[in-house]
Amino acid sequence: MKMKLLSTAVLSAAMAFGVAGQAQANDFPSKPLTLVVGFGAGGSTDIQARVLANVLEENLGQPVNVVNQPGAGGAVSLTRLMHNQDEGHTFVYAGTNGTLTFAPHAHDTEFSLDDFRYVASITTVQHALVTGENRPFGDSWEDLLDYARENPGTSYATQHALDRLVIEYIMEQEGLDLRIVPTSGGAGMAPLILSGDVDFAYSGGTHSGYADTGEMPVLLGMDGERLFAFPDAPTVMEAGYDLDTSDFRVVVVPKNTPDAHVERLAEALEAATQDERFIEITEERILMPVHFRGEEEATEMLHAQSENYRQLLENMGGVPEDD
Repeated sequence: MKMKLLSTAVLSAAMAFGVAGQAQANDFPSKPLTLVVGFGAGGSTDIQARVLANVLEENLGQPVNVVNQPGAGGAVSLTRLMHNQDEGHTFVYAGTNGTLTFAPHAHDTEFSLDDFRYVASITTVQHALVTGENRPFGDSWEDLLDYARENPGTSYATQHALDRLVIEYIMEQEGLDLRIVPTSGGAGMAPLILSGDVDFAYSGGTHSGYADTGEMPVLLGMDGERLFAFPDAPTVMEAGYDLDTSDFRVVVVPKNTPDAHVERLAEALEAATQDERFIEITEERILMPVHFRGEEEATEMLHAQSENYRQLLENMGGVPEDD
């Protein structure tokens, strides 16, 4: 009789736990949500996030307010999120995963990759090495390499520590002597390329605005697959460099967010990637492919890339210093 009563109690407890878990899922979200963008208003991440917020509102049944928290390439927003306690009602839409996979190895950050959960990735970012029109080497990477070997001091515009590390790696592999020109974002890079003052440069997406005019040809795509708007340009890996520089936009929540909340957010995000409004702003306006990856796949990709960057930094002796 005691065993039977014990079994009944265990079964009842399990059923109660299951009902509570379902109730938790059904209750979420129980208040308005906050979608944090770690960059300033008006950029491609912000533009996309505002459409995403409108689509999510309809699916989740609560307002989704967009808040910009720029600083340190997105690190400020992630530092604040790490201490957030509202269980998924606040989440960061990270415009670049390098803040998560590269920055903790290269700089002193208050967070690490393991401090968060990654609900889903929904967009592949289109980073590239670009040039301008009427260059002596055209828009061919191989021809650029030949030109740079014959012309020491060929100029390259860099925007941040990660792309500087990549070009230093390529310089070492190819025996190049480049002149490095620091710039501040795409707004600083574009005039130098369009005017011809710099031979080639890193672009975080600025080149997509010139896809129709051809004023900013792509030499190499920095994603694992060929770029959405520049399918003829080879990737970094196709060019023979063992680098995982792929980038994607991912929704990040604090580590303590309950499973049921993460699952509900993931469902809403997957539905958003099938919504015509989100597809239009992403694929037709900012020229990035929509690509949904759930928590498990996104987390695996982030950890693999984090290890890749750790090894690259170790091999290159750390972050390159400006001359």
